[in-house]
Amino acid sequence: MANPVHDTEGVARSQPGHGQPARPATFVAQVMAELRKVVQPTRQELITYTVVVLVFVAAVMGYVFGLDQVFRQVMGLVFGS
Repeated sequence: MANPVHDTEGVARSQPGHGQPARPATFVAQVMAELRKVVQPTRQELITYTVVVLVFVAAVMGYVFGLDQVFRQVMGLVFGS
């Protein structure tokens, strides 16, 4: 039989009671355990990621704007303007 899948605290998910909401104290403990795993980006990484996102968003905006202009021209030809 396959090994059971375990949650953050190492409790097998196949145990009775799985699928029911965790008690608030257990939930908070699991959230804190996950937050300890988070690695904060350095200042340079943060700047790099921000620039990448802004460039990508600008590119998508330009693409959508271009499509809008094309569709505007096509609709002008089809329906007359």
